[in-house]
Amino acid sequence: QVQIVESGGGLVQPGGSLRLSCVASGFTFRLYTMSWYRQAPGKERELVARVSSLSGSTTVADSVKGRFIISRDNAKNTVYLQMNSLKPEDTAMYYCRAERPKNYWGQGTQVTVSS
Repeated sequence: QVQIVESGGGLVQPGGSLRLSCVASGFTFRLYTMSWYRQAPGKERELVARVSSLSGSTTVADSVKGRFIISRDNAKNTVYLQMNSLKPEDTAMYYCRAERPKNYWGQGTQVTVSS
């Protein structure tokens, strides 16, 4: 049974940091490209960052470049999203996705950036 569980969200002040974690099970994690998406109220879900399976190369959206870092630990079946210098516009539900070769989504973790 595939499970993807996000954690680490919460309320943070502008300029603060959070680290999201995504623990996966039920599939061969190291073979999957993993990514983080987010969806704000009234907006479409958008890609935040992606890390490939074998090379570990990363892609980060322009809106978070220089502030967010994605990484993975294949020994722990975990992908992380380090979020620094958070802004109110980063407020959204953040979702973890295992996207290649098959497609699996987690339930999301809420991030709210507000003073």
